[in-house]
Amino acid sequence: MIESLKALDRWLLVAANNHHSPLLDKWMVFFSERFVWFPAYFVILIVLSYFYRQRALLLLPLLGVSVGLADAISSRFFKPYFARLRPCHDPMLSASLNLANGCGGQFGFLSSHAANSFALVVFLWLVLPRRYWVANVLLLVWAILVSYSRMYLAAHYPSDVLAGATLGSLLAWFSATLYRLGAARWWPNLVESTHGKNLGSIS
Repeated sequence: MIESLKALDRWLLVAANNHHSPLLDKWMVFFSERFVWFPAYFVILIVLSYFYRQRALLLLPLLGVSVGLADAISSRFFKPYFARLRPCHDPMLSASLNLANGCGGQFGFLSSHAANSFALVVFLWLVLPRRYWVANVLLLVWAILVSYSRMYLAAHYPSDVLAGATLGSLLAWFSATLYRLGAARWWPNLVESTHGKNLGSIS
């Protein structure tokens, strides 16, 4: 059973990596590069600060905790503990892979990119009112593209990405729960519902 899952993992990785082109290489490198997203992160923080105002004093730190823990746990615990080679470092695979962006650190389980992006997206999905569903969908598409780019670039196996997304989502759920509890206690008249009925306005 384990060997069958490993074989499937490799097959999916090779399938994603082999469907490449020069143009797609550039796009996948773009989506995979963390630094190019810093301006977008800055805009998100400014928008949240503007609309949430005093609640941003709780929301933004908890969002930071969600993403920060996802990055720290994935990089400092999972990768050195499991010591699973990235596909691009695997001697049985590396020679046959398209490495459009070189190869990163030695170990790949689990994907920090997936953990971080899903920590951000799931947190916002849980705390933003339902009327902002378009923004949530766009953020989810972005997280999926970031995660897929890691497989396309042979930096992570699909299971690395799935595990990273799961970790980020769990941490986001925990942080979002703390936010809702805190907001309900300190700003009861401003708490908004994600289930369609607005109990207060984000103004």
